[in-house]
Amino acid sequence: MKHRIVVLGAGYAGAYVAGTLARRLSPEDTEITVVNAASDFVQRLRLHHLAAGREIEAPQLADVFAGTGIRLRPARVTAIHPERQVVTVADADGGDELGYGTLVYALGSRVTTHGVPGVAEHAFDVASRPSALRLRERLDNLNRRGEGGSVLVVGDGLTGIETATEIAESRPGLSVTLVARGELGARLSAGARRHLRQACDRLGITVLEHTEVEAVEAAQVLCADGTALASEATVWTAGFAVSPIAAAGGLEVTENGRIVVDRTMQSVSHPNVYAAGDSAYAIGDNGRPLPMSCASAGYTGMQATAAIVGRLTGRKIATTKLEYLGNHISLGRRDAILQMVDDDGQAKPKYVGGRKAARIKAGILKMSLWTTSHPTFGLPKRKHHLAAVPDASAEKAIVYPENTVA
Repeated sequence: MKHRIVVLGAGYAGAYVAGTLARRLSPEDTEITVVNAASDFVQRLRLHHLAAGREIEAPQLADVFAGTGIRLRPARVTAIHPERQVVTVADADGGDELGYGTLVYALGSRVTTHGVPGVAEHAFDVASRPSALRLRERLDNLNRRGEGGSVLVVGDGLTGIETATEIAESRPGLSVTLVARGELGARLSAGARRHLRQACDRLGITVLEHTEVEAVEAAQVLCADGTALASEATVWTAGFAVSPIAAAGGLEVTENGRIVVDRTMQSVSHPNVYAAGDSAYAIGDNGRPLPMSCASAGYTGMQATAAIVGRLTGRKIATTKLEYLGNHISLGRRDAILQMVDDDGQAKPKYVGGRKAARIKAGILKMSLWTTSHPTFGLPKRKHHLAAVPDASAEKAIVYPENTVA
C-alpha cells in the first residue's frame, strides 16, 4: 500500500508543501491528498482589496494541482484523530474519514473576537473571501445612498492599517476611522510612524489612539471610556486565532491553539504530524516565535517539506531558514511602508516608503500568487522513492468523490 500524505489546507503554506512533495516523491509509493473547504485559492493578502471594490484573482485549485498527481478533496475538516491516523471531513454529501501515514496541518487562522460582545453579530472582517465580499456589499450600499457613510476599522495591526487606507482611497465618499488600542504604528521606526500618520492625513482617516472597544452594536461601537462611536460598517481586524481542531485532537498546542513543533516543523507530541503556516508555533533562528504571516508560511512550509522528504526517503534532513525580516504595509495603491526588523524583532531605524515601497509590495503579492499557482515549477524533476514504505495498517481507505482531480 502506498504511503498516504494528507495536507489540510491549501493556503500559502499548504499549497506549497503539497506541490513540492508531489515533485520530490515518487508516485509509485506515495499518494498526496489536499483537503480544502474552498474550491479556489484565496489570496488572503489581498482580501482588503476585494472588500474595497477591486477584483483579485482566485485560481481554481483543480487547475493549480492539475498534472501534479495531487488529489484534491473539497471538504471542511471537522476533526483529527492522531491515535488512529484519521481525519474527519464534511461536504455537501455528508461526512467521511481520510486515513494518513503523514499529516500536514496547514489550516491557517481566522478572526478572533477576544470575547467582545456583538462582534460576531454586527462586525465585518476580511479574513475570508465570503466575509470580504459581505463587507464589499455593505460599502456598495453606503456609496449608493449618496450621503456618505461612516466606516470604523477596529485594530491597528497590519490588516487594520491596510484595510483602513484601502477603503479610504477607493471610496473617498466614506468617512473612515481607525481605532488603535495603543499608539498607531508603535512597532514601526520613528520615520515609518511619521509616514503612516501622513498617509492617514492624506486619505482623510481619523485615528483614535489608546482606545479600547468593549462592545459592537449595529450602528455604534462602545469604548471602555464610555465613548460611543457611530458606525455604519464596523470592520474587526483586532487579532487572529487558529482553529481549535488541533487541540481537540490531542496534539500538544500553545495556549492559543498553535501546534508546538520542533525545528523541522514536526509535532513534538505526534511524530507523523507536521504543521506549517499560522497553525505552527515555530521558533525562528533568532530564538523568537515566528509571527503569523505569509512570510512565515513560506519558511515553515519549506522546512516541513524538507523534513518529510528526508525522513521518508532516509536522506539527511536539510535545515532551511526560519527568519522574519520585516513588515510590508500597503497604504492604498500608490503608497506603502517596508519596515525591516533586527534579530530582536525591533524595527530598524531606516525604512522604505512611498511609491517604491508600493511597487515592491505589489511585486511580492504577484510573486506569491504565481508561485502558489505553479506549485511544482522550478523544483528538481527527480522523484525519490521511500526508503521503506511505512506500516500502513493504521491507515483507512480513502474514498474520493467523482470530482477528485489528479
